[in-house]
Amino acid sequence: MKILDWYILKKFFSTFFFAIILFTFITVVIDVSEKADDFVSSGVTTKQVITEYYFGFIPHIVSMLFPLFVFISVIFFTSKMAGRSEIVAILASGTSFFRFLRPYWVGAITLAIFLWLALRYVVPLANLRSTTFEAQYINKANFNTGGDNSTLYFRNDTTHYGSVQYYDTSTKRGSNFVLQEIVGGRLVSNIRAEAIFWDTTTKGWMLESVVIRKIDSLSEKQEQQSRMPVKLNFKAAEIKPGQNTKDVMPTPRLDRFIELEKLRGGETLNELLVEKYRRDATPASLILLTIIGVSVASRKVRGGSGLHLAIGFITASLFILADRFSTMFSIKGNFPPLIAAWTPFTIFLVVAFYLLKKAPK
Repeated sequence: MKILDWYILKKFFSTFFFAIILFTFITVVIDVSEKADDFVSSGVTTKQVITEYYFGFIPHIVSMLFPLFVFISVIFFTSKMAGRSEIVAILASGTSFFRFLRPYWVGAITLAIFLWLALRYVVPLANLRSTTFEAQYINKANFNTGGDNSTLYFRNDTTHYGSVQYYDTSTKRGSNFVLQEIVGGRLVSNIRAEAIFWDTTTKGWMLESVVIRKIDSLSEKQEQQSRMPVKLNFKAAEIKPGQNTKDVMPTPRLDRFIELEKLRGGETLNELLVEKYRRDATPASLILLTIIGVSVASRKVRGGSGLHLAIGFITASLFILADRFSTMFSIKGNFPPLIAAWTPFTIFLVVAFYLLKKAPK
């Protein structure tokens, strides 16, 4: 790394962090103004709002717009350098354009690794903190009525199938529990219980008013128990996942939940897989957007930074649009989740290669 590399890298990081901090501050101010009445009516303290809500809300917002602000920052400071003929002087000194890109590569890869780790481990826990706060203090109606009359069906393993009626996520309790063991197309045992609940002491499931039937080819045995534990391969938070469950799971836990949904045949499997693959694709896209930004903004044009920023916003909008379309095709259709997550990257890889060839040499 030469002095010139550190000069560009300093501009890269300072522009990016200034932009992301400024936008975060503006977002928090707007969010406070919208939720001020809710905070006051709920009776929470200022400390609770900051530590329990905004410590979770801010990482979510930053991670969501992280690649976009890297892209815009690169375009902004590179365009300024081009407008002052700094890039012309650098290339005229004998430095190749690919050598000129070295600090951009270093900066983009550094930020991509940071984002990759955050998306896998930090941001899901931050989302859990903010969503829990909203459920308890802002959306109380939804929090206090976590049950419905629908029946939940599940597959516990290769031979056990079950169902639960009226499961309440707030009390972690359900009724009319059924668990059947089927081997070779024949019913071997049947367990029915009036209620099932999550026992916080044993960290496991417990049944109440249980009737157990064991069936063989010639006879049937039946016994009753007032209470008994039952081993199920999912926890209380996983029996009835909410709409944002995938967003609050660190990647190791998400991987486990995906395997569980594959076994259970869950309808949200594609959505979970897209989320998993996107946590890898988004940081990679950050590197790609950096190269596109340099290629666009390094040429000195009459429109200056304004034209470069306009091109940048259009490119970013197309990137987001491609991401949304591929995601919806996967969730609602039969588009493979892995391809859906990496489709925007693949499309803009071609764009990046073309712009890199057309960039000033």
